[in-house]
This record gives sequence, structure tokens and C-alpha cells, in this order.
Amino acid sequence: MTVAVQPHTESRAARTLRELFDSGRPLVYLRSPEEQRIARLLRTMGMPVYTWSLTDGLRRDNQPTEPAIQSARAALDFIIAHQGEAIFHLQDLHEPLRESAEIRRRLRDVYHACLRRRKFVVISSPVRFIPEEIERSLAFLELRPPDLVELSGFIRESDPSLDDPTVHLVAAALRGLTLDEAGYALQRAAASGHPIGPDAIPALLEEKKLLINRTGYIEFIPHGTGLDEVGGLQNLKTWLLERRKLFQMRDNISEEIVPKGVLMMGIPGCGKSLTVKAVASHFQLPLYRLDMIEIFSGRHGKPEGVFVQACKMMEDMAPAVLWFDEIEMAVTATETGGEQGRIFAFFLTWMQEKTRGLFVAATANRIDLLPAEMIRKGRFDEVFFVDIPIPEEQLEIFKIHLNRRAVDSSKFQLDQLLQFTVGWTGAEIEQCVVSAITRARLEDRTVTQRDLISIAAKQVPLSRTMKEQISHIRSWAFERAIRATPAPRQ
Repeated sequence: MTVAVQPHTESRAARTLRELFDSGRPLVYLRSPEEQRIARLLRTMGMPVYTWSLTDGLRRDNQPTEPAIQSARAALDFIIAHQGEAIFHLQDLHEPLRESAEIRRRLRDVYHACLRRRKFVVISSPVRFIPEEIERSLAFLELRPPDLVELSGFIRESDPSLDDPTVHLVAAALRGLTLDEAGYALQRAAASGHPIGPDAIPALLEEKKLLINRTGYIEFIPHGTGLDEVGGLQNLKTWLLERRKLFQMRDNISEEIVPKGVLMMGIPGCGKSLTVKAVASHFQLPLYRLDMIEIFSGRHGKPEGVFVQACKMMEDMAPAVLWFDEIEMAVTATETGGEQGRIFAFFLTWMQEKTRGLFVAATANRIDLLPAEMIRKGRFDEVFFVDIPIPEEQLEIFKIHLNRRAVDSSKFQLDQLLQFTVGWTGAEIEQCVVSAITRARLEDRTVTQRDLISIAAKQVPLSRTMKEQISHIRSWAFERAIRATPAPRQ
């Protein structure tokens, strides 16, 4: 006999549990803080469910058994003596297992008493504690956050009047949250006056932001940057426009052609970080930045484990854009036997096997530190070299920064500035505009052409102060990456 199931409505967690039960495994250890969610899942298995905890004892349908059973030993004795199929959910058993050899021995007896008798024991705990004596007798499962099927069911319970498209939209926004956190997010949206639907998405994402930011090593990046706010880089922009269509079709096309990510390397201040924000906005996805300095700080545990946990958490948050900033400083293979080397090895494998809903955007300045394995085809879909903007791009960048600050760029003869901006980066152009506007505001007047020219004439660009390093970067990237700008620099 197998557990009854409706395949088209079965969640990932329910399917995994059903398969464990169908395989005849009598003992299952679920690591998860979501006791109520586990109880919901077990009730879908089509068998009577008994629940035991240290405080409430053994209960069925929220009613105590007759006679009342309180201790862990008595609960295990009840399971052994019970006739007929049933699921026994033991919520606090990790503590008695840790403290009592008698309980560990009795659980081994439970294993033999339940084997091939359609009696299943599910131990749930937010921590992992599996005694050696029973390690080979139970199946361990790390319960991942609910998937779209499970979240959709939860949302429908909250509001049965919602139509399927709205439910799917809201469920997608809640991915990565526990059911409790999803409930808080829905309440937050309702409290802000937004009915559940498209208008509630910002409020729902705020709950996700709280979840992410409390980790300390992943940051939610609010973005409103469009590709039209990035000056130049036409090759890169064209590539992103094409990949957006493929990414949106990811569930209906071969995994081989679903975009995995892009690596942008090049000279500091030329728009790599701004482009990442534009990618997230263009793909209409939330943006998260992985802080490798925090991961290696040791404040959150062993860096290797924290990095793996962060990558798995981001997969649960998908669809999303994950930003690895200055990736060369964190993921290197210089110490292949050390922790950095193991992180690097994990990253390479993960990039090829990660969920198709996660797009990785990585940026690098010291590109000579990137190992060959990182930039070879198959890791990232493409590797772009972002160079100092050519004159046409510089004009575009001047216009963007002036217009963004409510200054009409059409009133300026910007081409006159080009003789002063040879070798300038986009960041240096922005600073010139900011300085000119600041000077004008301090004198209580509008900014003029003379302000821009006088500041530009005094500014020493990075390309002059770091001439040797920039030449090295260009020569290194010449045969290793595609230029983000179509025309070669004159």
C-alpha cells in the first residue's frame, strides 16, 4: 500500500515525505523550526497522526490520549504497542535522545516494531542531533522552505476568493519564506491597505528583506536603475536584452540555454555595479548581494559552511539576481587545500547545477586574480570586459548625470568637455557633474558650462595615476573577454 497523492497538487516537501514512507523507512528525522508546517504536511499523508511534545505529551487531533502519556519513554512504548497504520510526530525528542541511553535504546526497539507495519515515526527539531546508535536506522531530511505549490495552498487558505494568476504571483513573491513568515508578510500587506495582489508585492518583499538582512552576510539591494541609465556598454546591453527573453522562458526551454549569469570585469568606476542593478531591474527580479568579507569574518561560523548555506538560501529565494561583488577577492584557488580552495571548488560546481531561476551577476576589478576555471565557458554565459568609456559614451554619461539631477543637458555644449575628459571613467564624470552642481548651489545660481570645464580641467583621472595597472588589465583581458563597448578605443 502506498500513500494516496494527487500529483498535480503535491508540493516538493510532501512528495519527499511520501517517497520516504513508500520506501518503508520507519524513522525520519526532519531538521526544521516549522513544527506547524510539518504537522500540515503529515496530515496530507492519509493516515492517523499522533503528536508528542515535552509539554503537551502525546495527542491526536489536539486531544490527549487515554490514558494520558507524558514522558518520552511512555510515548515510545505506545508506538510499539499501537496496532494499525499511523504517523507519530515527535517534536522534542532530540533532548531525551541526547540525555538518555534508555531512550536511545527504546528508539531502536521502535525501529524494529514499526518496520514493514505502516507505522512511521517523524522526529522534528530545529537542530540536528542523531545518536550513533540509530544513525543508520533513520532517514535525515533538511526541510527546505516551501515551494510554489505549498505557498499557493497556504495563500488560498488565507483568501479562497483569489484567482489562480494572483495566487501564483503572490506565491512567487513569497518564495524563500517559511509559512509563518509568509503569514506575517500577508498581514503586513493587509495592514498597509493593499489587498492581496500586484499592489501588495512591495509590502511582501519587505518581509523578505528583513529575512535576508538579518543573516548579516546577504544584503537586499533596492534598485530602480534601468538600462537607459547606464551610459554606453552597448554590446553588454544587447546581450542582456536577448538573455532576458530566454530567462523569462526558463521553465519551458532546455536547461542548457537558460541564462546562468554574467561576469563583468574591468577598470574600477566604469559602471559594473550600476549595470548589475540595471540587470535586476531589467529582468524584473529582486537583487541580493553576497558580502564575502562578512562570510570570511568568522562571525557567522566557518566560512565554507556559511557560503554553502548562503547559496542554498538564494536558490530558495529564486527567481532573483545574486550579485558577487569583487569576486576575485573571495573566490580564488590560490590555496587549493585550504578553505578558500574548497569554497572555490563548491562555487564552480554550484554554478553549473544551481536552480534555473537564479541569475548570477559577478563583478571583478583585479581580473588577473581570476583563475582560468572561473572564466571558461560553461561557468558564466559570457565574460565582458568593461573599459574606460569612449568619447561618444562619455557624452552619454554626462547627459545621464545632468538629467538625473534635474539639469537640462541640452543647454550645454558637452562636446567641448571632451578635450578635458580623455581617459575618464564614468564615476569621474559623475563626480565632475556633482561638484559643478554643488558649486552652483553654494553660490545660489544655476550650473553653467564654465563650472563643468573649470572642474574638469583640474581633475586628474585614474587612467593617468594608474596607467601601468590599466594597461596590464587591458592586455590580460584582450583574449579572455568580450568588450562591453562595440567600437575599439581610439
